[in-house]
Amino acid sequence: MASAFQEQYERVKSADGFLAALDQSGGSTPKALHQYGVPDDSYVDGEESMFDMVHQMRSRIITAKPFTGDRVLGAILFENTMDRQIEGKSTSDYLWQVKKVVPFLKVDKGLAPEENGVQLMKPIPGLDDLLKRGKKAGIFGTKMRSVVKTDNEVGIKKIVDQQFEIGKQIIKAGLVPILEPEVDITSPKKKESEALLKKFILEHLNKLGPDEMVMLKLSIPTVENLYKECIEHPNCVRVVALSGGYSRDEANKLLAKQKGMIASFSRALIEGLQYSQTNEQFEATLESTIQSVYEASKT
Repeated sequence: MASAFQEQYERVKSADGFLAALDQSGGSTPKALHQYGVPDDSYVDGEESMFDMVHQMRSRIITAKPFTGDRVLGAILFENTMDRQIEGKSTSDYLWQVKKVVPFLKVDKGLAPEENGVQLMKPIPGLDDLLKRGKKAGIFGTKMRSVVKTDNEVGIKKIVDQQFEIGKQIIKAGLVPILEPEVDITSPKKKESEALLKKFILEHLNKLGPDEMVMLKLSIPTVENLYKECIEHPNCVRVVALSGGYSRDEANKLLAKQKGMIASFSRALIEGLQYSQTNEQFEATLESTIQSVYEASKT
């Protein structure tokens, strides 16, 4: 396990490629299925049938020929996906053993109501047990999201404090946390919010011990290469970008201007994929998508 973890660490830190965010949870799954073209009456038997359908979608993506570690460095999974199988293997084992794609796990439980211009994460009950299960299942790292709506210094500091506090708990469990303090791309104060966010992130990075390693998942910044100091920080494994509501073409265009930042797209990744496509059509669409996101990340 230790040698596999080290191999995964080196790939995530330095290889060309991007992360596929396949972690839609209960709240975002219906939107993902709708985007995929699944008829609403295909999962009328409740939440479990909905998760069955989204697992079919994720399995189709993961097992497709273009989806390999040559260009897809990692995949972020929802807990329900981690607990399921693909072609007789656990999802995380299939990703790493068959595809050489590093598995990550979404661990947050959603967003609290907005306060001080931000949405903190809700409490995460049972996190230690989830981290133990993830480690046992071969998960390499985790991801957790909170959202900045405006340039409220008090709120942004709380967001970053919370991300790093829980991040340290995840590090102690032997995993690498992806901290995701997303800045809403529609915010009229996006640029100002990102400047404050960077300030507080660097303060926390500078306080980490030599073995405390984190990743960052951030909105593509308004100021090109704003996060250069974060990308180059010795305690930061990688900085990845969320698409945040941009179309894939726009997200790729903006990302290509950021040196050292790679993609971790969700909605933009499945854009154009359709439930009704033949396997040939599906794989051709996915090939085009993966190559475009890979090139934007590589640039």
